[in-house]
Amino acid sequence: MLTKGDEYPLHQTPEPMALSGGNRNFYDRYFFNGYSADGSIFFAAALGIYPQLDIMDAAFCVSIDGKQYNLRASKRMGSERLDLTVGPITVTIVEPLQQLRLTVAANDSPVTADILFSARHQPIEEPRFIRREGPRLMMDYTRMTQNGDWSGTISVDGQNIDIGHCRGTRDRSWGIRQVGASESQPPPAGAFPQFWWLWTPLNFDHHACFFHSNDDGDGMPWNRRGVVDTIARSALEFEPKAIDLSYHSGSRRIKQVQLETGTGSLSITPRTGDAARTFYMSGLGYLHPVWGHGMDHGDLEVDHDVIALDPAPAIDMTTIHIQALSDAVLTVDGSEHQGIGVVEQLFIGPHASSGLAGPMDPAA
Repeated sequence: MLTKGDEYPLHQTPEPMALSGGNRNFYDRYFFNGYSADGSIFFAAALGIYPQLDIMDAAFCVSIDGKQYNLRASKRMGSERLDLTVGPITVTIVEPLQQLRLTVAANDSPVTADILFSARHQPIEEPRFIRREGPRLMMDYTRMTQNGDWSGTISVDGQNIDIGHCRGTRDRSWGIRQVGASESQPPPAGAFPQFWWLWTPLNFDHHACFFHSNDDGDGMPWNRRGVVDTIARSALEFEPKAIDLSYHSGSRRIKQVQLETGTGSLSITPRTGDAARTFYMSGLGYLHPVWGHGMDHGDLEVDHDVIALDPAPAIDMTTIHIQALSDAVLTVDGSEHQGIGVVEQLFIGPHASSGLAGPMDPAA
């Protein structure tokens, strides 16, 4: 079971690096997004490693001109965790925690790319996520989040786009959460009875800001934290007691988020009224019925599609999980700072404090 990873001093157990404990749901994942301030382009990418399933998958998506182009790939990885290429998509670690390169080689889709992410600040370690449904461990993982600047070129249908004006976010997460084929015997309450997830990485000229919350059905947080990073000097953590939020009527999409940060306040307004500013996470495999994370597609499979960005889509598993390009105002010690970022939201089941009920009932 020896692989290239065994050459590096990274072992955490007496086993070779190819082995990762005894839980089949162990995963190790990269995520990236990027956007222009005017919203004319939004792109995202992910690469996931599932050692117990011996599968690695990746996706690269671009939203432009009212369409979302989705490229997805999956391979059997032969226990080799350091070969971060899946079909045409490759992640290269240029400098750990500072620079990562994404390339999309020529393929049957209309999308190629050669782009570089450069961090603006030190990564933010989020609190460890541990969640059970009764006696069943559903989640146990760690994530780090980091904002940055992009450079390089994305090509869509022969149009070369310089993304040197784009900013965005990347995260790394690893641990245990449901991946691969559905369990044959899920918990009695169901594999996904309730999940309320809000994640808001934001870029300002002189600050990076981040806030997330996982809440239960009553609206009480079980994992929540925020950080205001001054880029060059210090990072202030905050955990607000409450979130003031509103939804667009007839949907589960956030209209506005407001909260206190300890030294000021944060107001975020998603551009969800404009369909072209909404990114469907199903493009990256999240909740996708065919390209869900860790699904087995054989030795190598590459697929692509193009979807229209609908201003009022039906509420289902392919549209409920989104990232919405958002405007933000950060107040620090009485001074206002204008910024841009995303509101990622996945709201399934009730959230009593904000008025959501039922599995996917829309807000009033």
